[in-house]
Amino acid sequence: MKNQIAVVDSESIAEEMGIEVGDYLLSINGKIVNDIIDYKFLMCDEYVNVEIEKKSGEIWELEIEKEYDENLGIEFKNAILDKPKSCHNNCIFCFIDQLPKGMRETLYFKDDDSRLAFLQGNFVTLTNMKEEDIDRIIEYKISPINISVHTTNPELRMKMINNRFAGNIYDRLKRLAGAGISLNCQVVSCPGINDGEELEKTIEDLYKLYPQIQNLAVVPVGTTKYREGLYNLKLYDKKTAEQQLDKVFKLQQKYLKEIGSPFVRLSDEFYVLAERDVPLSDFYDGFEQLEDGIGTIRVFRNAIENSLENLKRNIKGSFTIVTGVSAYEEIVKGTKRICSANNKINIQVKKIINNFFGHTITVAGLVTGGDIIQQLKDVELGDYVIIPNVMLRKGYELAPNDEKVFLDDITVEELSKGLNRKVIVCDFTGEDLVQIINDHCEEE
Repeated sequence: MKNQIAVVDSESIAEEMGIEVGDYLLSINGKIVNDIIDYKFLMCDEYVNVEIEKKSGEIWELEIEKEYDENLGIEFKNAILDKPKSCHNNCIFCFIDQLPKGMRETLYFKDDDSRLAFLQGNFVTLTNMKEEDIDRIIEYKISPINISVHTTNPELRMKMINNRFAGNIYDRLKRLAGAGISLNCQVVSCPGINDGEELEKTIEDLYKLYPQIQNLAVVPVGTTKYREGLYNLKLYDKKTAEQQLDKVFKLQQKYLKEIGSPFVRLSDEFYVLAERDVPLSDFYDGFEQLEDGIGTIRVFRNAIENSLENLKRNIKGSFTIVTGVSAYEEIVKGTKRICSANNKINIQVKKIINNFFGHTITVAGLVTGGDIIQQLKDVELGDYVIIPNVMLRKGYELAPNDEKVFLDDITVEELSKGLNRKVIVCDFTGEDLVQIINDHCEEE
């Protein structure tokens, strides 16, 4: 198998050995490199024999002595050196099934690839893996792996995922945990299906595999307006969100006494729906589950408080921050703290109603460029518009792509033209918000 090299890092082993962009990696220590996992594993030796095919067709055999954890310093044209493995499930809550027609093709690709769970943090169900795939994870000690569990009830999991092979999840988790593989788990909680007593059993089952299962994230199911012909799902409301929080709280208190960690955490959406404040920073243990929307509110508050002293007092300017419905109140509170520290700075926050996917979708990460333009085109916006980077997606594209684009294919540049304002992309945790304000205000 020939793997074309797309990037050679400066001052790397590859550059020193004369490897160039466009060359091909053929083998390491005489073994064919089938994918990125093979590459990373085979490169762990301190002495490696690397076979390279030059653009001219000449074959080079390079004997390399290096540090144990040092690689060649190359990136490949295809990031995983193989075709991604698609998902054969038909989950009742699958978001991709709820997309409208006419979007770019990559957004409709369902991946369930353990290599991407390791490399990019994607969650996999394990249902699309053969036993030899599990063997390789154990042999190569691939950790951590992010796994979508949803329930440990075999019959219920087969129903939820619509896959007759989905019921062996707990056996596979036990096998991986027994081999020392670190696991992060996720549950998409669907009211009346896998919540309540089912969720409590799932949490307790997974806790038995602690510390190999390091943590468990519980997120609420989301539905778009494009669900014709799909499973009839209910959504959480204030009452059911409160019930979920209360049930899980009892388990969290138990685990805190036993291991000093709550083990299971619910996403911020539950707290917003229940109109309850989020836990303090210590509860989140380093905020490792931010990608699941767990702790983002607390991180945002911390970012404002920790950076407020860096806000310049001799500047003035005006901004509009764009967000979704869920985060709106919290963003307003944060910007009021900034404006109270310097009353010459004016910040307004605009929540965007999600017309593209439907009003049941309230998170900032699914706001589209078209909705922003439509709802803000006639609004006085101040000097700059700020958006969180979670609004920008690339779909299922593994190759490097610096183009900043929304889910509806509107680019940041097109958004800027549509609003007639410069658009600034901010870290979704708000860590760079004060610096952005400092950089784009005028000194008095």
